[in-house]
Amino acid sequence: MSPLSSMEKLTRRPVIPVIVIDDENDAEPLAEALLAGGLDLIEVTLRTAAAEAALGRILRRFPEMLVGAGTVVTREQALRCLDLGVSFGVAPGFNPQTVRLFAEAGVPFLPGVVTPSEIEAAYGHGCTLLKFFPAEAAGGPNMLRALAGPYESLGIRFCPTGGVSVDNMKEYLSLPQVFAVGGSWLASKRQIAEKQWNAITQQTREALSRAREVAP
Repeated sequence: MSPLSSMEKLTRRPVIPVIVIDDENDAEPLAEALLAGGLDLIEVTLRTAAAEAALGRILRRFPEMLVGAGTVVTREQALRCLDLGVSFGVAPGFNPQTVRLFAEAGVPFLPGVVTPSEIEAAYGHGCTLLKFFPAEAAGGPNMLRALAGPYESLGIRFCPTGGVSVDNMKEYLSLPQVFAVGGSWLASKRQIAEKQWNAITQQTREALSRAREVAP
């Protein structure tokens, strides 16, 4: 998969499920639940000891999925995820070293930003897709609208994450600078632990349905 095709796929999926996996054995059934709901995209955050193994299992079993690593905050994590063959990476903040490692590997990377200075720093390192985090705590859609305005001519687009839910996702997606929202509500830790795969599939369908109301 080329970097361009990965980037195109990212910008054409309005919802990115941000997933925390405690048990790598849940990786495949979780991916199946998302696919059944109509979403061939997943971001597994590196917040647990099982995360990297879970990423590897999904990558091997579901080559049709766009599989990303989230919460990539160290050089070592970046290198291991790139070795696994992830389709994209995401971080809560902006780290030039991490951005450079992904760029050298030709893999899309979304650094997290919440200030104009961070946006300009990320853009200066070649990033035009950015994670706005923590979205709700930082001021929500109104804050992002004001923050994104000066950079619209540069083609910078955002994925707000943090406090985004099925109830407020349309407010974010209605902003022209937003290409997707990231959400953990699509598959909570409790639902994954309790193997509520049907519920996750239904939540995925509902999220995609709401997204289509904004951009059919």
